[in-house]
Amino acid sequence: MAAEGHADGTVGKALDVLDMVASHGRPVRFSDLLTQSAYPKATLYRLLQTLTHQGMLTLDPDTGAYALGVRLVRLAHAAWAQSSLAPIARPYLDELAAKTGETIHLAQMDLGQVLYVDKRNAAKPVEMFAQAGKVGPAYCTGVGKAMLAYLPPEALEAALARQSFYRHTPHTLASREALLAELQAIRTRGHAWDREEHETGIICCAVPILSRSGRVIGALSVTSTTARTTLDTLGALAPTIKDIAAKIAAEAESWRFPEQV
Repeated sequence: MAAEGHADGTVGKALDVLDMVASHGRPVRFSDLLTQSAYPKATLYRLLQTLTHQGMLTLDPDTGAYALGVRLVRLAHAAWAQSSLAPIARPYLDELAAKTGETIHLAQMDLGQVLYVDKRNAAKPVEMFAQAGKVGPAYCTGVGKAMLAYLPPEALEAALARQSFYRHTPHTLASREALLAELQAIRTRGHAWDREEHETGIICCAVPILSRSGRVIGALSVTSTTARTTLDTLGALAPTIKDIAAKIAAEAESWRFPEQV
């Protein structure tokens, strides 16, 4: 959490507080937020009041707990329609799911991390972290590495600075040097792997979705489990995944997406 002198002023502080409330995944009381916050008690209370008055948060008068407000739902729907690949990619995800029978993920880059914007479950669904609306690490997911590999140098540096390199499994690439070597390999072969790097037993083959000029606008993956298939089997699907990614890119060519890395 940023300290009192936030570089983006009051707006930046307010967004920090929204992120903090959202991170709990449930209504949260002021005392819990104060423990987590770097802001003084008076500053945090003032920000919470303003956000509540603006409909960005709600306050339950009985429990004293704050939750994300309905106004955010409206804004989220607008963002999904205007800035997400999901609406135009929907039929292509259906096509890829029908062809493979496996789990399909569509993702975009969000401040150096992965934002899952849509998903199709496998014919026999498997429980896993990635769900539409969730944010995951870029350095240890197939879609994340597929996007990182094709970022321009300055954007890649900014994204790398936001990676934690926490070792989620014994297979996680837990250093900048290891990730950079992997990104070079991805550029050479044209697709990325998740070799159980984020979750044990979960593997995937992912490709970037690139504009005609080569700008990264998203990524697409086919995900399965080590109990059901192998990396070689998923790799054989790479041409099919690339074909679907190209269709999504062509459909999105006239759209304007926020370039957040």
